This record gives sequence, structure tokens and C-alpha cells, in this order.
Amino acid sequence: MRILFITQDDPFYVRLFFTEFFKRYEPLEEIVGVVIVQAMGKKSIVQLARQMYDFYGPVDFVRMGLKFMTYKCLAIISRFLPLTETYSLADLCRRYGVQVMFAEDINASPFLSELKVQNLDLIISVAAPSIFKEELIALPSKGCINIHNGKLPNYRGMLPNFWQMYHGEKSIGITVHEINSNIDEGRIILQEDVEILSDETLDSLIRRTKKIAARIMIKAVDKLRTGQVIYKENPAQEGSYFSFPTRKDVKEFKRRGKRLM
Repeated sequence: MRILFITQDDPFYVRLFFTEFFKRYEPLEEIVGVVIVQAMGKKSIVQLARQMYDFYGPVDFVRMGLKFMTYKCLAIISRFLPLTETYSLADLCRRYGVQVMFAEDINASPFLSELKVQNLDLIISVAAPSIFKEELIALPSKGCINIHNGKLPNYRGMLPNFWQMYHGEKSIGITVHEINSNIDEGRIILQEDVEILSDETLDSLIRRTKKIAARIMIKAVDKLRTGQVIYKENPAQEGSYFSFPTRKDVKEFKRRGKRLM
């Protein structure tokens, strides 16, 4: 298997997925590389900051901002001094000997041309901030797959952990599915439930389930490798879709006794 990841360099959560995946996946040399796409997508820094401010509120926004800057500074320091922990996805990849690539547009012809010579079997999306178009989807021999922290076809869309807590679910679903031209609508390869703990915050739930998701992804890759996948249909018309929570949604989330951090 020749596997390529497409993701974003989110220091808080995505890095946890890859830390667990690299630690457990064998043989690691099957990973051709990790493509890091700009996290904010088409949003400007001001737009992204405003969205995060509305979501977290003033106190938690400052806390997350300080944590973000600390991680960024430590990531720079780690390039010159040996630290026990990694603070960026690029640094983590370097420690495991995995090639890191950067892309502005994963659907652009120059980028696709680079991938075609790699003879890829599988492309895996982990919180990739860009929609995969048909030419990219058709490129690897075994297709493109995505990991989604929602029990598809329910909870398609943005921040599914938030919405499952918001609606009082006792567990969240973690789903590995094929990527097609629609959002979170490809056939389901593997799906598992993870209990939401009674004292859990949104932050702790995301952190915990990123590690679990890495282990589930390894199971899914093994099923694809051996041809043992029993696909499950994922009919969008039977499910639900949620966009990024508004300030009003967050207030209601807290009113229901839930905590972000």
C-alpha cells in the first residue's frame, strides 16, 4: 500500500491523531507523505479569529489564543533544540521520517500532476479543509477515504462532536467512509460508537476521540488492504447536516449544562 494523507496543521487536535497513528501503524514506510493544507481555507485571519471569538467567547478565546501562540513558539524552538514533545504536525512527521508537503489547492493541476507519479493506492483525509474534486478522488487505486466524528448519515458537516453533545447523545459515532463529490456522503467502511463521559468537555472529548479515531482508521486501512470491507450505504436523505455553531448555538449548549473547556 502507498498511502498519502491530506490534512491541516491544527496543533490542538489533528496532531493527536497522527501521533497515535504513527505510533501504532505498521509498516510506517507505506506512508508516502502528509500534505498540509492551509487551515483557514478561504477565510482570512480576521474572519477566522471572529468565528473563533464567537464560538469560544472572550475568556476561552484568550486562553486558546495564548495556547496557540505557545505551541507555535515551541514548534520553532524544537527545530533547533531537542524537545521531548512535538508541537507541530510537520515536526512530528520529521521525527517519524514521513515526508511533509504543503499545498494551497489540492485540486490544482500542478499538485495533481505531482501525485500521479506517486502511484498511490489510498488517500486519507483527516480534517482536510478543502473539498476533494473528481480528478483527485479518482487518482488512487483504492480511492479516497475520510474519518468523521459523527454517526453518518447523521451529524454530517461541521464540528460533529459539538452537535452530538448539544443533542444529548450518550455516545458519538466515529465513521470511516469513502469520499465522493458530496460532503460526508460516501459509503461507510467502518463505524464505531464511543461513549461520552459524564464529566467530559467538548475539548476533552475531541482530544480523546482523535486518538481513538487513529486506531479505527488503522482497522479500516487493514480491511481495505485485505479486501474484507463490507460497505454500508450512507443515504444523505435519511441523515442530518450541521454547519459551524453560531454564538447562539454555543449559548444554548452551555445552558444545557455542557462545557467547551
